[in-house]
Amino acid sequence: MRVAGLGFRSSATLASLADALERAGGGAELLATAAVKADAPVAIALARALGLDLRAIDRETLGRQAVLTQSPRVAGRFGTGSVAEAAALAGAGQGARLLGPRMVSGDGLATAAIAIGRDE
Repeated sequence: MRVAGLGFRSSATLASLADALERAGGGAELLATAAVKADAPVAIALARALGLDLRAIDRETLGRQAVLTQSPRVAGRFGTGSVAEAAALAGAGQGARLLGPRMVSGDGLATAAIAIGRDE
């Protein structure tokens, strides 16, 4: 399964998230983000627009993922260096791998990363 992990600021727009997802490579079958962000209207709107489910990932699970990007600010707040990368990995399941580091939207308000499950 191909999972897109999303990280975003509260001021991010639907266009911000869509741009980050496109820059990351798109083609996701599932969206995932931090549990504290999963009820954000912009995340819900993206999931609806794409016809995908949005999975909420708790802080503990995010913190167990081996991510490529290390942001101290994000780590202090979410327990991981990259919400997008950790959410993608957690959503894709045990043995998943990132296709690359998170990508940032042009406006700098959102990030996305793609992970694939070990069966792909």
